[in-house]
Amino acid sequence: MDKLRIDKWLWAARFYKTRSLAVEEIDKGRVRINDLEAKPSREVKPGDTVALRQGPLTRTLIVRGISSQRGAAPVAQQLYEETRESLALKAQAAEQRHLTSDPASSLEHGRPTKRDRRSMDKAQGKDWGSRWSASIDH
Repeated sequence: MDKLRIDKWLWAARFYKTRSLAVEEIDKGRVRINDLEAKPSREVKPGDTVALRQGPLTRTLIVRGISSQRGAAPVAQQLYEETRESLALKAQAAEQRHLTSDPASSLEHGRPTKRDRRSMDKAQGKDWGSRWSASIDH
């Protein structure tokens, strides 16, 4: 076998969990083969260059092997070679993620605790302490 559909190859190389996910990404224009926009039925062969956008990162791969079966991760990694530029961009993006703070960590307070809620209600004049029931007494 010297050629294989790009959707099958991306699935076999473990870039996508299912072939249908690979087809969706190809249809969205996130996969290019030899600088041409790909279609799911486009065939790849060893030596082709595949540009694959995953989130904010664009990975550039050189096809080294063809397999129509999805195998173990070490076997799948032998199907392609990532370019030096792509590896440098990947490392730079990882470093950038490491340096930026998590948006959730900037929040000082989360949901109020029961104690906080009671003190807020007391400050707003909603003191239930003198009543034995929440219903209105007639």
